[in-house]
Amino acid sequence: MAVSPLGSAIYGGLFPTGETARLFTDSAEVRAMLLVEGALARVQGDLGVIPADSAAAIHRAAMEAQIDPAALGAATAANGVVVPGLVAAFRREMGAPEHAQYVHWGATSQDIIDTALMLRLGRALDHAEDGLKAILQDLAALAEAHADLPMAARTYGQHATPTTFGAVVAGWGWPLLDLARALPALREGSLFVSLSGAAGTSSALGPKAAETRAGLARALGLQDPGRGWHTDRGPVLRIGDWFAGLARGLAKMGADLGDLTMTGIGEVRLAGAGASSTMPQKQNPVAPSALVALHAQVQAQAGALGAAAVHRGQRDGAAWFAEWLALPPLVLGTAAGLGVARRLADAIRPDAKAMGRALDGGQGLIHAEALSFALAAALPRPDAQAAVKRLCAEAGGTGARLGDLAARDFPALDLAPVFDPARQTGTAPADARAFAAAVRG
Repeated sequence: MAVSPLGSAIYGGLFPTGETARLFTDSAEVRAMLLVEGALARVQGDLGVIPADSAAAIHRAAMEAQIDPAALGAATAANGVVVPGLVAAFRREMGAPEHAQYVHWGATSQDIIDTALMLRLGRALDHAEDGLKAILQDLAALAEAHADLPMAARTYGQHATPTTFGAVVAGWGWPLLDLARALPALREGSLFVSLSGAAGTSSALGPKAAETRAGLARALGLQDPGRGWHTDRGPVLRIGDWFAGLARGLAKMGADLGDLTMTGIGEVRLAGAGASSTMPQKQNPVAPSALVALHAQVQAQAGALGAAAVHRGQRDGAAWFAEWLALPPLVLGTAAGLGVARRLADAIRPDAKAMGRALDGGQGLIHAEALSFALAAALPRPDAQAAVKRLCAEAGGTGARLGDLAARDFPALDLAPVFDPARQTGTAPADARAFAAAVRG
């Protein structure tokens, strides 16, 4: 097996990372860092920090330079960061030492790397938002179409009371909608430019350091935090937490669908479900299983990212390196989950007959709670509860249906609505429609 199934030629279709994978390549990182260097020079030229003609030459060269990432490996291994080797290679590529001397003026490696990372994380959030919106539209349509389809709710893995399939779908969708709604604030509060120099004091950036940072943020479409954040990994953690939350929300859908498609339950069928190599009767819930597995992988990386967030002093190589190891697979694991979920949302086929059998089975005991409240209209509540417990015990011992026993003991009461699942779903139909309206609104 490959070091990671994400991007593997064999397993890539099972865990499809899509366009997000392009953001976490050597070439994408080099390109992003060059964009930062070019924008920094242009801003410094506008402010008179470096000569305007040198700034223009650097900015133009940064847009055009082609630097082989493999050529940076030896210097990165020696320096621990890629920027010194990149700056040296860029200066050679420019071939104009009178201008090239102003490349990377006053900045430090972490400024360039963290800012380039934020550029790529911003694009990753864009891709995630596109996928999330598509999934939400699919779930909204599914919830609305089946808002009134009764099925057995399950608590502790057992039948509880009736709900509707539309409400179950809405339960998958609401956390995802919350995440979509959180994106504007996340971008504003976390996609920060970094520019504060070697020890966070901006000393080499000169008296226009704050203006330079603000200008760089505008040039790159990032936010100006108004401070340095070399050791404050909160911005990275917040973005990582958002991706981890998305993986968790998708896994909930996968876990439920894995159960609902099980042999013996079969209340949902999945178009294109996977086949077994030896058992022709089986259709394996491959996509739901992938969502649950990806959640486990993403949460492990989220834990590693959190552990890496304590940076000693004003810069910390070890903690920073640990962040590099954790963040890309966290983002890509979530991207893979989005790819799986988009296919899965189109494949969900609820089986009304199977849902009806589940509601009708179990001797009608699923309606015990509703019966106790119906009897409370004629009896004190404790007596009504005791009566229903007695009837449930009798049904369990004799195999009789709860509805028949209740009609025998309480012939004066109209208990037919109690045992009609469609009339015992409470707010479930309205909840399903409210979710669909919220997505479309």
